[in-house]
Amino acid sequence: MIPKVHKQGSSTFGLLNYLYGKGTREEHIDPHLVASFDGMAPDPGRDPGATKRDLQQLLDQPLQLLAPDQRPDKHVWHLSVRNAVEDRVLSDEEWGQIARRMVAATGIDPGDGAGCRWAAVRHADDHIHIIATLVREDGRRPDHHFSGKRAHAEARLLEVEYGLQRVNPGDGTAAKRPTSAERHKAERQGRERTAREELRETVRRAVAGVQSEEEFFDRLTAAGVLVETRVAPSGDLLGYKVALTDDLNKDGKPVFYPGSKLAADLSLPRIRERWSSDAATERSAGSARVTPSTARRQATSASWQAVLILDQGDDGQVSALISAYGEVLDALAKTSAAHTRRELRDAAWAFERASRSHIRAERGHDRALRQAARDLVRGGPALGRGEAGATTAMLIDMAIFFVLAAAHWHGKKEHAQQAAAARQAAEHLRAAYQAAAPMYLGPMRQRGRNLSQPLQRKQSAYLRRAVPELAEQVLAEPGWYALAATLADVERAGHDPAALLAEAAERRELDTAESISDVLVWRLRRIADLPADASAVPPSQPERTTAAMPRGGTRTAPPPRRPSTGTSGPREHQR
Repeated sequence: MIPKVHKQGSSTFGLLNYLYGKGTREEHIDPHLVASFDGMAPDPGRDPGATKRDLQQLLDQPLQLLAPDQRPDKHVWHLSVRNAVEDRVLSDEEWGQIARRMVAATGIDPGDGAGCRWAAVRHADDHIHIIATLVREDGRRPDHHFSGKRAHAEARLLEVEYGLQRVNPGDGTAAKRPTSAERHKAERQGRERTAREELRETVRRAVAGVQSEEEFFDRLTAAGVLVETRVAPSGDLLGYKVALTDDLNKDGKPVFYPGSKLAADLSLPRIRERWSSDAATERSAGSARVTPSTARRQATSASWQAVLILDQGDDGQVSALISAYGEVLDALAKTSAAHTRRELRDAAWAFERASRSHIRAERGHDRALRQAARDLVRGGPALGRGEAGATTAMLIDMAIFFVLAAAHWHGKKEHAQQAAAARQAAEHLRAAYQAAAPMYLGPMRQRGRNLSQPLQRKQSAYLRRAVPELAEQVLAEPGWYALAATLADVERAGHDPAALLAEAAERRELDTAESISDVLVWRLRRIADLPADASAVPPSQPERTTAAMPRGGTRTAPPPRRPSTGTSGPREHQR
């Protein structure tokens, strides 16, 4: 149930005209009263002898008790209460009870016998509108301050009592919602999102890993939006605003939105906080060339480092990491291939709500993630197949874990909306993973099936030794063969497969994994510095046994253990 207090108005008759009218798109059906302040108000919808003017005069009578210069200019209070699509259709009697609860909770008619005059109109199955005059029967003004918060608190109680969908309570940190006028304009123009929402996404992507004002505004310009800045007489830059080139007002001029009106954390001072703590060494390192696959490996390692802090860091650190991870997801969506782009974009859009809370971020702890976002952008798009595509799947796998860990943290802090947003982002990431991973896991599974029986038994033994409690479950998964092939690659690279497998398993909880073997494959290939694209690895040879050797032959020695040259190696756990 979502209540919304609308802007106060000056025309009772004008609002009644809308409530009892056909609606802007003929959506109002059978408008009628379901409740009123005295239960006897005239109903222009169902009483042929009643008019909207009769109802308006009745509601506005308390105004006549005041001298003309004492009457408030904005005396019309308006509240709409809407149920979810999944909710059952409530009766008029139930909606009437809800209306009485709402006016009492908001202070419009607290039940002292001298409250404001009001009426509740229903013109659709799923919502009602309550109109009230903001002058009490005794001539005083009502105590309706914070009526929006009061209405939401009452709605949470009503949801339980009436068995309706539970809405997560807000905390005032959400981005500003588009107005109804903005939504209608987007519909007329055939836009998927309003101009405000498109600009918020564009600015978020421009912020991802940015390290200076010049770079930030260059990215906005490159994205094709109009940018205007506000400069103090001293020459200091105070703020900025952006507009879409084709979003015009009635005078044909672009409609600009200040960054702070897109989201609180997109104001220029808040954006500056992100790069003000970046180390100088990171700025100089930013000129080094980075490939899409290297950037994704680095982002995967940075994500895992951040996960460790989510479990044990203080609130300011965790808040900074979750905020910075929004930049990683924005950068990943911006540089993704077509078959994953939509789901990654939706994941970043959903996680944006999870990246803000009342806990102040302690900047500086997020440097590695911000650098990872920066490198993703600098590395460019990961198009086509190959190592870049495979490391994309690797990063998405880790991103799923991070956002679920963020949801768990938000849940512990009772940040209901943020926790729900993180879980929604995880669902989009899972869909992106299903689009990205099979083309790389498929060849790995085939390689695992082609291993000799002795070698398959050897990999099974490694699995049972490293993770005995998970072994049977993993062996029953379709992805086991990909894991077996990876274990063979790990051993050929000179690592101890059982030790590395135990490390990979113990360093993340696996309850949220849809395929434990998939998770272990990507974890092993990352920490052993193996190519994510298994087609770059020669097929493993069947194990040669002593019985199969020619008389006098000698067993081939294993290759020497080579040091890791990647950003994350077998000793990554020694932090």
